[in-house]
Amino acid sequence: MAGGLVALLDDVAALARMAAASLDDVAAGAMKAGAKAAGVVIDDTAVTPQYLEGVTPNRELPIVKKIAIGSIRNKLLFILPVILILSEFLPWVLTPVLMLGGTYLCFEGAEKVYEKFRGNHAEKAEPAVAQGANAEDSIVKSAVTTDFVLSAEIMVISLDQVVDSGFWVRTAILILVALVITVLVYGVVGLLVKMDDIGLAMTKKESDTSKKVGAGLVKAMPVVMDAISIIGTFAMLWVGGHIVLNGVHEFGFDPIYNFIHMLAGHVEDIAVVGGLLAWLIDTFISLIIGLIWGLIVVAIVHLVMKLMGKGHDSKSADHATVSASSESPANDTATTAGDTSQTGQESPSDE
Repeated sequence: MAGGLVALLDDVAALARMAAASLDDVAAGAMKAGAKAAGVVIDDTAVTPQYLEGVTPNRELPIVKKIAIGSIRNKLLFILPVILILSEFLPWVLTPVLMLGGTYLCFEGAEKVYEKFRGNHAEKAEPAVAQGANAEDSIVKSAVTTDFVLSAEIMVISLDQVVDSGFWVRTAILILVALVITVLVYGVVGLLVKMDDIGLAMTKKESDTSKKVGAGLVKAMPVVMDAISIIGTFAMLWVGGHIVLNGVHEFGFDPIYNFIHMLAGHVEDIAVVGGLLAWLIDTFISLIIGLIWGLIVVAIVHLVMKLMGKGHDSKSADHATVSASSESPANDTATTAGDTSQTGQESPSDE
């Protein structure tokens, strides 16, 4: 009896050690996967606050909460099952899918750079207060739709880092990544959208220090948002370029990949800073590759849009046509009024 109990306790202890090891694997895998998806996470954080422009302050956090719930739904109910099935039964599909995601990141980052230097800026969305009673549902739907694309990239990039793990460990890692990243992103988003309100509240305090800090927060928020956007752009180009580079390497094209590793090999043995220098070399070249590849895709997309009559020039032409047509009734009215006036003035003399 005692022997059986000891054996049972040994089995329980062994299971506990296995569970602890598995949890360690999950935690380590989640950190590795999440770090690789950092570029998309930063971009997700920079994009979401734009949807809340014009929202009544007391509805900002409830809307962020709805978007976060939609993001969790995207990751766990739609994206996770698909990529797990692919990783289990069609693992060879993951590299092309990952490269498509990387190409999209390069395109997004390069288009922002292109528009910046070209001097074009996307039109700001109409403030929510002017969009009517259904504005909140529309904001949530639009933000969750955008989140789906970014979430898919995050999950595929994360999966690529743990694809060699067992199925259940892989599943646990991706669930953990989905939850942690969503809480992190939308926690930061909630803080960002309320920071100016916090600053305004502090300016009304009696303390001079609170007033100064509050005024500083209000002034700093536009700069912070611009900085996040810039960092997000560079991160997209770096991560996207790195994904495309590794994908091309897996398909057998090695010159660029080998060149980067040769350069990194020359500096990685330098004391203290060798590892950092090697990482910077890899990151910088990946960023340049991402920018070049992204600009190529931007050129192709703009050419296709132009051929389809949806390019920037056609938009400007359409806008000019609409403006002209909107002004013509006023001109016609003025002309008609002038003719009528002249007729009215001449009629007494004719009589």
